[in-house]
Amino acid sequence: MTHSTTEVITGGVVLAVAAGFAFFAAQAAGLSRGGDSYLLTASFRSLEGVNVGTDVRLAGVKVGTVTKVELNTETFRADTTFTVDQEIMIPDDSAIVIASEGLLGGNFVEVMPGGSPFNFEAGDEITDTQGAVSLISLLVKFVSGSGGDDS
Repeated sequence: MTHSTTEVITGGVVLAVAAGFAFFAAQAAGLSRGGDSYLLTASFRSLEGVNVGTDVRLAGVKVGTVTKVELNTETFRADTTFTVDQEIMIPDDSAIVIASEGLLGGNFVEVMPGGSPFNFEAGDEITDTQGAVSLISLLVKFVSGSGGDDS
């Protein structure tokens, strides 16, 4: 059985493209940076639009990824675990919020840095959290006029 040169070259190009896609997927998922990150946790009232793999951002720059989300059946809150790049030191009075990329964009986890001289360490919990704000509930409040300014 003989193979033409064209078939061999085509097969090599297909394998190279597949390897490129695999490398890109690993980069996008943060898998290529195995040991240079640390874990933090937080508990949210509402985690709407956030799943495993969602970006964790600081000043709009991706600094980590959500790695675990589960419902705490005792507090009825969403317990979340996420990674942060090892070189990013987050002050221990920082807050973490669920933010939106816009009306049509998805949600992400945003770190709002504090001013403490002390930093979170691996495994610490960020207690100052703000869950997702539902756009639908805001629109319903606006339309019904129950904005809370009743006199």
